[in-house]
Amino acid sequence: MQVDESAAVGTGAPSRAVRDFEAGLVRRKVMVYVCQAVFGIVFLAFWQWASGRLIDPFFVSSPSAVFGKLYTWLMNGELYRHLSITLYATAIGFIIGSTIGFALGLLFGKFAFLAEVLDPYITALYSIPKLALAPLFIIWFGIGIESKIAVSASIVFFVVFLNTFSGVREVNPIYIHATQIMGASQWGVMRTVIIPSATAWVITGLKVSVPYALVGTVIGEFMSSNRGIGFIIAQATGLFDTNSVFAGIIILAVVGAIINSILKATEGWLLRWRA
Repeated sequence: MQVDESAAVGTGAPSRAVRDFEAGLVRRKVMVYVCQAVFGIVFLAFWQWASGRLIDPFFVSSPSAVFGKLYTWLMNGELYRHLSITLYATAIGFIIGSTIGFALGLLFGKFAFLAEVLDPYITALYSIPKLALAPLFIIWFGIGIESKIAVSASIVFFVVFLNTFSGVREVNPIYIHATQIMGASQWGVMRTVIIPSATAWVITGLKVSVPYALVGTVIGEFMSSNRGIGFIIAQATGLFDTNSVFAGIIILAVVGAIINSILKATEGWLLRWRA
């Protein structure tokens, strides 16, 4: 017996239009991945061909030489030793900066008077180039990993703070008043309305701050360090070792892309209620 398509919809079965739409999304995603892979292969092939033909390898190296250097570092343990130091400083700086930024963003967003009083001071601190603070952090915390953490945390703090503050201020007052009418406490309003509504802003701040956290750590390693990816890039620059410089840059790019992918997946999970 032939089943009517419209009847199937009423029983919860997906219609043909829905199935076609979902299949189209899958095809599009596959096409995007294929095009990304093709673009990467073409770029590497052109780089390999151009090195030594169009441009002096001294300035641009070549993919084969760069990946050869990465393989050497991987085999002798250099990659793990330096990358672990950079990731550790970045992670700690990111956690400290994002935690303080999130807490103060909620506080300032909740209490408008406090935000208005401290606004010029926050603006002045935000206007200071954070990299200019690196020498000061070295004086305060020494040349160890603590100064790199401080640079990373200072950069992350302002990004997360400003996004959290903006997210809290953008919450619709109607939702807050409705929740209060139903008897919710201040913490209940914060937990059920303000924080979920500001989550999108906070996640955006976290996604934006991750590369800056990595940059802060690497800059700190440039200035004073004997370990880390920033150190090997700075050392290679002094030795005019283009292969190592490009290898270090590729490591940082891959790490940043992986972290952002993790944050993107986390964003989808935290904001699943918006679907």
